[in-house]
Amino acid sequence: MRLHNIAAILMSLMAVPASADDSKVQFASQNDKISYALGMDIFSNIKQLPKDLGLNQDMILRGVQDSFANKSALTEEEATKLKAEFEKQIKENLIKMQEQKMAENIKAGEEFLANNKKRAEVKVTNSGLQYEVLQEGTGAQPKDTDNVTVHYKGTLLTGEVFDSSYARNEPATFPLNAVIKGWGEGVQLMKVGSKYKFFIKPELAYGKYGAPPKIGPNETLIFEVELLGINEKK
Repeated sequence: MRLHNIAAILMSLMAVPASADDSKVQFASQNDKISYALGMDIFSNIKQLPKDLGLNQDMILRGVQDSFANKSALTEEEATKLKAEFEKQIKENLIKMQEQKMAENIKAGEEFLANNKKRAEVKVTNSGLQYEVLQEGTGAQPKDTDNVTVHYKGTLLTGEVFDSSYARNEPATFPLNAVIKGWGEGVQLMKVGSKYKFFIKPELAYGKYGAPPKIGPNETLIFEVELLGINEKK
């Protein structure tokens, strides 16, 4: 959501008082439906705001009503200053939340990798990539300039799956020099027919920015990868 739109969204949120009963909404026209859809959109945006801002919904509604009646209790200058301060507060909160999440993910990743590398079946490369051989193949081994076809599943440390070619029932094909570092390095260790498990620290994955919305900042990622083939360049 664009920060400079937040104040406008807030002022629009409760422009129409809620219905006195819970009966099904009756649409008298197409414009009624469009208006309702816009209200849904406004609410979906407002839900993205931090929960601890202490906003008063009654005052939001009162501000809308007074504005319609041309009897606002604040001048335009006062309102503009207040909205600017509010946007600054939101930015500061978002930065704080991002920094907190980054620190939490770093700690969780470091603890996981420190314990994981103690397992006898886990190997560690010079870059810090950890991998486990689930099945060793006998085919050719790709180079970083090759295109490969793979099946894979990517999960967070929580076990949540964020991407899976298995779920799509369709292998993926891509050049190894166009993927995250951990992937590119790891797949080059494999031979066609192999299935490996990679444990990739943030520096070899998506780093401090992550890959929103599914991958947060400084996330350590786990991939199961099956190398199906190396493709000839056309």
